[in-house]
Amino acid sequence: MSDDEIDMLPDLNSVMPHATTPHRPNELLRQAVTHGRPPPAPSSNGILSGKRREMSELPWSGFFDDKREVNIDGDVFNVYLKGDEGPIFYLLHGGGYSGLTWACFAKELCTLVTCRVIAPDLRGHGDTRCADEHDLSKETQIKDISAIFNKVYGDTDESVCIVGHSMGGALAVHTLNAKAVSAKVAALIVIDVVEGSAMEALGGMVHFLHSRPSSFDSVEKAIRWCLSSGTAKNPTAARVSMPSQIRELSENEYTWRIDLTTTEQYWKGWFEGLSREFLGCAVPKLLVLAGVDRLDKDLTIGQMQGKFQTCVLPKVGHCVQEDSPEKLADEIGRFACRHRIAQPNLKFSPLASPPDPAILQYERRHHH
Repeated sequence: MSDDEIDMLPDLNSVMPHATTPHRPNELLRQAVTHGRPPPAPSSNGILSGKRREMSELPWSGFFDDKREVNIDGDVFNVYLKGDEGPIFYLLHGGGYSGLTWACFAKELCTLVTCRVIAPDLRGHGDTRCADEHDLSKETQIKDISAIFNKVYGDTDESVCIVGHSMGGALAVHTLNAKAVSAKVAALIVIDVVEGSAMEALGGMVHFLHSRPSSFDSVEKAIRWCLSSGTAKNPTAARVSMPSQIRELSENEYTWRIDLTTTEQYWKGWFEGLSREFLGCAVPKLLVLAGVDRLDKDLTIGQMQGKFQTCVLPKVGHCVQEDSPEKLADEIGRFACRHRIAQPNLKFSPLASPPDPAILQYERRHHH
């Protein structure tokens, strides 16, 4: 995980983006918590050198159709929506991010398949306002996720695909396991979170969080730092997402939207027992990874048994949906079409690449 990433997992690629061999999680954690106090010097990749890139904030409206406030017992959850027909992709962000981390991905996915997208700001994040901003316990967040969905969609007959990144990936598994979503859940997609690596990384997270800049002079400087530190590789994603991760303290002073160190007591509960729960979810499953050295023993055995599909995306950091939204949308769109959850749009061919052996094995077991 690079300096600006405030999720709970070490980034396997962005710390050493040109590495060609996998690195053990403990080595990556050491690199993450000692990685560059100031951002690196301007490089030749065009982000900070030569002609200065535009670093102003991009509006949510360029990516989503609607921005809605959902009142749940006095707490007001901010929710981004896109699409008006088809299956529902319920997108859950990681710790410290917001619903806008899915902006580029949501826009791309809706061009590939006919679907709807809901991407809330979870408790304590983005534009959501709760009486208790720091109760990020697994149990409280499952209740939030369930209530948000019911308020927006009620008793829908459409299929739901729950997609979660990092902390949100763990919550997606727990939510499905608890049967907390009233609609029919047709698939589970977890992005870059594995129990073994997550549990190993937790010990260094407080140190890492304190190593980040405590404030920024402007939104533009926060975006620029996000890119120069290697946190985000996609300027468009950084410009729409990073502003939602900070809040204004005073004129020319911005700090982090949430102080994740105050939620440390809940971190272990997010990830403990995650692999077994994931394998026990009785729906088609896709695990998307940013590096090949992530599967723990239970998942490795489960993968060999064809219990889920795995996809490893190259040249991305921990925030896969921001670094490579087109590739991720392609993989998820293909997965949804092959499992007959979504219908492809005219220009999208879901069978353009060879089918994943895990999917074929799953279909042989469950459909014949």
